[in-house]
Amino acid sequence: MLLAMGRFLASVVALFAVGLVVCAASLAQKPSVISLVPAADWRLVSSEKLDVDAVSQWGGDPAVDREYGAKAIEHRSYRLENKAVDVVVEEGPDASVAYGLLTYYRTASMEPVPGVASAVSGSSEALMARGRFFTRILPHAGSGFSASDLHGLLTLLGGQPSAAGGLVGLPTPLPTAGLVPGSEKYLLGPVAVHTVLPSLPPELIGFSQGAEVEVASYRSKPEGSSEKNATLVAIAYPTSQIAREQFAMIEKQLRMNEGDASIFGSRKGSFVFLTFNTDAKSAAKILEQFNVAERVSWDQKYPGNKSVALQMLEIIVSNMILVFALVGFSVVGGITIVLAKRLSRKWFPDNTGGSPDGEGLVVLNLR
Repeated sequence: MLLAMGRFLASVVALFAVGLVVCAASLAQKPSVISLVPAADWRLVSSEKLDVDAVSQWGGDPAVDREYGAKAIEHRSYRLENKAVDVVVEEGPDASVAYGLLTYYRTASMEPVPGVASAVSGSSEALMARGRFFTRILPHAGSGFSASDLHGLLTLLGGQPSAAGGLVGLPTPLPTAGLVPGSEKYLLGPVAVHTVLPSLPPELIGFSQGAEVEVASYRSKPEGSSEKNATLVAIAYPTSQIAREQFAMIEKQLRMNEGDASIFGSRKGSFVFLTFNTDAKSAAKILEQFNVAERVSWDQKYPGNKSVALQMLEIIVSNMILVFALVGFSVVGGITIVLAKRLSRKWFPDNTGGSPDGEGLVVLNLR
């Protein structure tokens, strides 16, 4: 009787401890928010795949989109009761392309969409970057498009991105002190640079050598004038050697850092920083915010559109090939050792390896 009661009490204590652990784990997790926006009410009416040149019908620039890496577009039409929108989706090679297109087409009047990451909206359109996909949303005139309608459509199109993978492959954010919100632009080619930075010749940047450009506006107040915005250009190169050569070329061509110059710059590691439309003091204040730390990262190959099952099958096959290779090396090594000892016994009978005592790999000769 006492033994049974002791087992019962032990079971109760164990269950109570497990309950405490589960409660503590649940409290430690971040609360999840379930969107109540009726995203499923949006209905897909039509869908068609078009060439990149067709993006000009919806305010895009085919030359810029091709430069970023877009190969084709998909035009969709959605309806919600009496509201209709055009949705243009472009797929790029990686997430940096979608992010770059988002920054390029974002205007000063566009504001971030609350509750939706990497999405901005203005009076006539909305933009969103999700993974490798860049999306334009253009409501029809007079359709009465509300903020909740937009939120529901964005949720339907892009879902809820994970916080861990949202910044993978994207450029490092610029310092926020003095940064004009929404002015950041990520440029990957000379066409985009010529449009955004007409005062900077694209051939000086060196896109053929792997350069990537970030542009932003910073609040600046040169001496003897009212406050205005300075333009910052951050150019990233694959190596410090390339950055050094390009910086010397830029400095010579633009006559930077001179007494009456309006262009100032510096090089830090594999980065080149330039400032336009400001004086030396304000430029130094902006540039001193940048601290570059070099590090080596492993650039993994993008798996493409392979399914998880196919990727797992490739891993299994690769492991089997590795096992067979190791077994093969072991067999060849064993055969080589046997042949070596037989040849040693034939040609060098007086040697330890050729004598009968040397048949084993290790001879202790204990007495």
